[in-house]
Amino acid sequence: MTKIKADPDGPEAQADACCGERTYHELLVNLNPIAQPLASRRLTRKLYKCIKKGAVDAEPGRDAGVRPRPPPTDCSVVAAVKQKQIRRGVKEVQKFINKGEKGIMVLAGDTLPIEVYCHLPVMCEDRNLPYVYIPSKTDLGAAAGSKRPTCVIMVKPHEEYQEAYDECLEEVQALPPPM
Repeated sequence: MTKIKADPDGPEAQADACCGERTYHELLVNLNPIAQPLASRRLTRKLYKCIKKGAVDAEPGRDAGVRPRPPPTDCSVVAAVKQKQIRRGVKEVQKFINKGEKGIMVLAGDTLPIEVYCHLPVMCEDRNLPYVYIPSKTDLGAAAGSKRPTCVIMVKPHEEYQEAYDECLEEVQALPPPM
């Protein structure tokens, strides 16, 4: 028996293409009108990597379907778990901005309604915190290690990924300010 090759333009190929990952340009269609300054595709990838590195020490069992790990016995591991490197969600980010924490604010540009988080860029500008919009809240949540989409994340500096953080910070500060 011989194998029959699938037609690359057939209906199965089109179904796979529509259900797979969307490109950066396809994600730009769903942006809010306030999503400025917008990260480039390259900067978006760098931010995702920085968020993934910061989320490694995030709180275990944060998602609904994930069982928490048993408590670690090593003191250094306990300290790493308690010391979160990212802040996720509007309520948590807003609380820690008010407390004076520093970091890069990453906002999802496809969040609706805009009123959910439109006050955060103003808070960042008042406190001289760098912020940037990226096109997708589902990708932002996935980068933080969550199954749920999230509309805002603050990445705090840490020595484990300081080089990646500094590179992202430099590029975010170089973006033109919103009008």
